[in-house]
Amino acid sequence: MAGVNKCIKYSMFAFNFIFWICGCIILGVSIWIRVGSDPTADIESFQSAANLLIAIGCIIMVLGFLGCCGAVRESRCMLLMFFIGIFLILALQITAGVLAVVYKSKIEETLEKSIAEHIPFINQTKEFKDNLDNFQKENKCCGLINGSNDWGFKNDVPESCKCTTTNTLGCTADGYYEQKCLSKVSEVLKDNISIIAGVAFGLALIQLIGLGFSMTMYCQLKNK
Repeated sequence: MAGVNKCIKYSMFAFNFIFWICGCIILGVSIWIRVGSDPTADIESFQSAANLLIAIGCIIMVLGFLGCCGAVRESRCMLLMFFIGIFLILALQITAGVLAVVYKSKIEETLEKSIAEHIPFINQTKEFKDNLDNFQKENKCCGLINGSNDWGFKNDVPESCKCTTTNTLGCTADGYYEQKCLSKVSEVLKDNISIIAGVAFGLALIQLIGLGFSMTMYCQLKNK
């Protein structure tokens, strides 16, 4: 019987090595997001999203390892496990990409509901307050939903909320930035979702190639 095509075998190995590296990158980026200095880092929904990315990165690394070993050792069992794993991830990935596009317009509404539970900010952790304080300085905004009132009493409002320019346009009567940071956070998230959706659909094409390689090699091993 015909043996395994060497081109398919080494292409399968190269593909999975790159796939494993992608898993490492996803894991590293998701950990960075999880411990990053974004003002939403303490909000439960964002913690869950970061944790999900960490899990996905780990799964991709394991699948990449299975694919590499399956190709080198010509193991039908490993190749089949790789195929099933990639197929399931591909289905979830496409679903997540579609949902990201569909619910992109509802980001601000979802954020507002999550953040409302953390008002007043003065009662939150020091890390949360420091992150939001830095975000306000960088983006020249104040509060997230109700402006300076989100912080509680007037004495609790940080210096980062105060207008630093002589031009009073965009400032409240109390001298605070009129623009709320929620719109800034929402803009960043919408931009990120567009990138994530594009990457998800791009990776889907690569994964289809991986499925083709693994099934071709599996069939060749079966007929060997």
